[in-house]
Amino acid sequence: MTDRSEPEGFIARHGLWTDDQARCAREIAARARAEKLQLVRLAWSDSHGHVRAKALTLPAFEAALADGHNINVALWTLDASGSRVFASFTPGGGMDLPEMTGSPNLVAVPDPATFRILPWAPGVGWVLCDEYFGDGAPFHFSARRLLRRTLDTLAARGLSAIVGVEVEWYLLKLLDDTLGEENLGILGERGRPLPVAPHDSGFSYHSESNLDLMQPAMSTLVSHYDALGLGLRSIENEWGAGQVECTFAPGDAMRAADDYILFRTATRQICRRMGHLASFMAAPGRRGLYPSGWHLHFSLRDGSGANALMPEAGPDHLSPLGRNFLAGLLEHAVAGVVFGSPTVNGYRRFRPFSLAPDRVTWGFDHRGAMVRVLGGAGDPATRYENRTGEPAANPYLFIAAQVAAGLDGVAREAEPWPADDAPYTADRPMLPTGLPAALEALEQSLLYRDAFGDAYIGYYLALKRAEMARFDAFLSETGVDPAAGVTEWEVNEYFDAF
Repeated sequence: MTDRSEPEGFIARHGLWTDDQARCAREIAARARAEKLQLVRLAWSDSHGHVRAKALTLPAFEAALADGHNINVALWTLDASGSRVFASFTPGGGMDLPEMTGSPNLVAVPDPATFRILPWAPGVGWVLCDEYFGDGAPFHFSARRLLRRTLDTLAARGLSAIVGVEVEWYLLKLLDDTLGEENLGILGERGRPLPVAPHDSGFSYHSESNLDLMQPAMSTLVSHYDALGLGLRSIENEWGAGQVECTFAPGDAMRAADDYILFRTATRQICRRMGHLASFMAAPGRRGLYPSGWHLHFSLRDGSGANALMPEAGPDHLSPLGRNFLAGLLEHAVAGVVFGSPTVNGYRRFRPFSLAPDRVTWGFDHRGAMVRVLGGAGDPATRYENRTGEPAANPYLFIAAQVAAGLDGVAREAEPWPADDAPYTADRPMLPTGLPAALEALEQSLLYRDAFGDAYIGYYLALKRAEMARFDAFLSETGVDPAAGVTEWEVNEYFDAF
């Protein structure tokens, strides 16, 4: 008798989903039909942290829930301007990896747990994907996969990571949305951003009047954040003209990274529909626009759900494990800083006596330190706050770098140096003052080569050095002194990129 059953799909054939994911996939397929969605965006993060997507019709989306959907690996071979970094059409794809030859397809596999219906785009759904080769092998350069692997290493010690996000960005009015020739990019060169103006004059910290000037736009954003389940805790005006800070409730590290990816792309899309521009550039370099940071709040939970950083009693602010983890964060801070500050522009934040660190320090509730320790005995919210991040960072890489560094300290039972009461004058290792030094430190790191793999580190170094080479070419052609301030290249490259 002939077997007329349906052939097994790509996802089931390679065992890529858990039972819970398979059940969730059936639920979201039914929901998509009930909501009469026209399109579902399959979304994923590239290495820079940009969200990429394909919009599928409902039948195609249902097919992707069985077989995934083909996407081009080329996205991972391009720099942020769209220029090719690797020789894809040579043997090994310019990476000495046979499977990368010829810019082949990947299979984007939806993670059903990330499915949302976009409240600002009627009839459109959204779901994050993981990337695989056609034989079911995980893709080497998936930042989401790298974080998952790092968290699995943490789980092997009976621990899980809890992350809270505190991020600054700019909400600005778009003065003209007409794209002129100067706004159009070419390969290797991004166009000039559109003209904008702030809602307020700035530098009136937490001014209620200034807050109210942005309230109409903020109210729309908050409504959409709530519909997406992003866990917004607060939204406020900061120092700069039009500068906003958002904080989010702490939660599972992978969920926090996924939500940050959605938050950033959602904010940009919603703002643009309202005639605004949202910029996540670290140091915009325009009058009244103070640098923005991303502070990563991080804690550990043990198998019982208790905070593993919280000491049982006494004056110490951290448990013995917490001190070991902190020692790892400090020891590998210079080598890993590029994952939190990945752009040429991000290093302009690292200045003495600012609201960002300039060296590797730590302290108890001290905003001048690189790692600010909060909590202590009896405080279940005991945590680290890493203040090196910029808003444009890829959240998967930023969080994974913290986990890998801290785990090394735990494995060696390392002890941190005494807290730094004067962090801007302490005799501690200096943070890199530019992207080249940060990349050099990463290249020399045995820890990150072990944790992320030689292939990934080599790939990431090549990608970011291509970005640096374009900046150097601009400086050479124009004679601009980068020490004089934020350059036109940086504004074009980053202001409207994230």
